[in-house]
Amino acid sequence: QVQLVESGGGLVQPGGSLRLSCAASGDIRTISVMGWFRQAPGKQRELVATITTRGTATYADSVKGRFTVSRDYTLNMLYLQMNSLKPEDTAVYYCNLQQVHTYWGQGTQVTVSS
Repeated sequence: QVQLVESGGGLVQPGGSLRLSCAASGDIRTISVMGWFRQAPGKQRELVATITTRGTATYADSVKGRFTVSRDYTLNMLYLQMNSLKPEDTAVYYCNLQQVHTYWGQGTQVTVSS
């Protein structure tokens, strides 16, 4: 079993920054993909960014150049640095781990509003 716990969400003004963290514990395999997804009210959950064990990152077009995903393999931590935030980035952000099975965190709310 794997547990994922997100933190770092909150209220920020447009143009501001936030850093999300995800602590992973349990049966973390050597080869896995971790990532961030988000779900806004009334919308489907969507991919934000992923990063492989080798450090290869992919991003949704809507966040390229503004968000950076990173991973600390020794601490089993995943991060999402979010800069130049926009109101449309408002959503619940979920941490995701894909190995033999797929695991999700409980989510953390990010609200971008003036």
